[in-house]
Amino acid sequence: MSDFLKHECGIAAVRLRKPLAYYYDRYGTALWGFHKLFLLMEKQHNRGQDGIGIGCTKLHMPVGQPYVFRRRDSERDGLANVFRKEMKSFHKMARKGILDPTKPDQVKQHCDFGGEVLIGHLRYGTSGEFDEGSCHPYLRRSNWPTRTLMVMGNFNMTNAGELNNVLLNRGQHPVFGTDTQTVLEEIGFHLDEAHTDLYRRLRDEGVEGRDMPERISESLDLARIISESAESWDGGYSICGVVGNGDMFVMRDPRGIRPCHMLVTDEVIAFASERVPLMTVFEADASDVKAVDPGSVITIKADGSFDDRQFSPPQKYTPCSFEKIYFSRGNDPQIYRERKAMGASLVPQVVEAIGGSFDKAVFAFIPNTAETAYYGLMDGLRLYRRQQVRSQILEAQEKGELTPEVLDDLILRNWPRGEKIAHKDIKMRTFISQEKGRDQLVSHVYDITYGVVRPDDALVALDDSIVRGTTLKKSILKILTRTSPRKIVVCSTAPQIRYPDCYGIDMSELGKFIAFQAAVALHRRAGRQALLDRVYEDCRSELQKPAGQMVNRVKDVYRDFTAEEISAEISRMVSPEDSDWDGEVEVIFLSIENLRASIKGPCGDWYFTGDYPTAGGYATVNAAYVRWYEGIGGRSYGLQL
Repeated sequence: MSDFLKHECGIAAVRLRKPLAYYYDRYGTALWGFHKLFLLMEKQHNRGQDGIGIGCTKLHMPVGQPYVFRRRDSERDGLANVFRKEMKSFHKMARKGILDPTKPDQVKQHCDFGGEVLIGHLRYGTSGEFDEGSCHPYLRRSNWPTRTLMVMGNFNMTNAGELNNVLLNRGQHPVFGTDTQTVLEEIGFHLDEAHTDLYRRLRDEGVEGRDMPERISESLDLARIISESAESWDGGYSICGVVGNGDMFVMRDPRGIRPCHMLVTDEVIAFASERVPLMTVFEADASDVKAVDPGSVITIKADGSFDDRQFSPPQKYTPCSFEKIYFSRGNDPQIYRERKAMGASLVPQVVEAIGGSFDKAVFAFIPNTAETAYYGLMDGLRLYRRQQVRSQILEAQEKGELTPEVLDDLILRNWPRGEKIAHKDIKMRTFISQEKGRDQLVSHVYDITYGVVRPDDALVALDDSIVRGTTLKKSILKILTRTSPRKIVVCSTAPQIRYPDCYGIDMSELGKFIAFQAAVALHRRAGRQALLDRVYEDCRSELQKPAGQMVNRVKDVYRDFTAEEISAEISRMVSPEDSDWDGEVEVIFLSIENLRASIKGPCGDWYFTGDYPTAGGYATVNAAYVRWYEGIGGRSYGLQL
């Protein structure tokens, strides 16, 4: 992504199915599970670098011994820092004789992450204040293991404010204004209720106090607790949690907006946001890794028993296309094919933009995440050219004009030419927490290959999305103009982003979208401010309706224009103004139809179409317009205390 703030998370969880001694005997270390957790997180590190957290719950610890552990870090290299510190501590204890690495029981007793249930979370937080306290997992402690709870997730609740009010109306005193804390407290409330009910029933049956923890643990129905907690949730989520007794759960929202995958073997039950890390880390076939069903909660009891249950009826399947295509690693075979297909789908628009003159065009990509789609674009352009050459050869043959010179001209000239124009400096980062200085930083993130693009060439640069256009105008186009082409064509493998997202991707402020800015500019230039005023009143009216009855009134802003007209206005808006280069800029977006055709199966596309999968989405988009109209910044779905 070149120019929007990303709020994206990845989860990883490892539940060992054998005693630690088994893993030492087979793999030479009792920390086998801990190592696997690190690898799962490392393989998903593109999802998050600004904050990480890990947790561990140990099974069947003696009374008086700690059983839940957590580490969090909000530094840039937090993942490496946390695991390095834990391993350093482990080796230090071994050197001092506190533990013997060859004795798994000692590893479990003394090493905080020498346990059977291990969870990890990656976060990329790029807006607002962000510190270690904001990192998952969140922990709710109690001196009862069956009331202690640790939760992490890849999610956003659109109705977090309403959920928080539920806590307040119960008489609770929530401290943090985040939906993560709300989810933790909601599950914690129902966990407390179930625990109290079990305690009173067992007490009345005459169960001895020392036997109470084990009996409560055996009877705790975690799936029912999760089902009760999730009744009012509106959003996209994959959430993992561990109770202090070792019971574990993983759940996925009923529409499958957020991804979650699972691998079950004789040795381990593991979960991750992406499929390929599970395949790689555990050397598993693709067929062995299953997607967690939407609307289901998977529970693993402390005794190892496994249950997969629906906590909500599945709804229309709408997996987030950004999550699935643009954020996941491209080495997933299906995602790789889909990214290539999106690049190939741009061929007709690209050919038109360069006037069909392949001999006067150079094709490149920026940023690095667009590389796979670039291969698809080049494959598509070469196929187009082969078909063109074949047709021209047959035509020349029919006319009796097929000479060696004509063959040489057709076969040896005018083929798509790809070049490495932009080289990313991997020591620098384009995603930074603060807006200040962002443009200056981005303008130096890429080095340019000089002398490749000729003055009469069109430079075609493939990007994976264009959201705000700010970085495109102030940084990327300035970089590309240094090559002095006659024309720059920027191609986006995502359609025009017109509406806010409220399910995890931090695209929340409507007024920052370049497509929205273009539509507003076109209306105002045509003297249609009255339409913008009317949409404001319509959005306010929608927000007075009950959830489930609202519609997207912001669609009216785009209704009068074709996608091509908005793209043309975007091209005008992002053209560099303070540059000596006087060439032409054209911005091309993938069509929604071609996006859907490129993706296998259903595709969540509400940021392009405005058709949201939940009621909270419609409340978000109408509120976003009201906030823009009134000049109020910030998220329209933020949690207010």
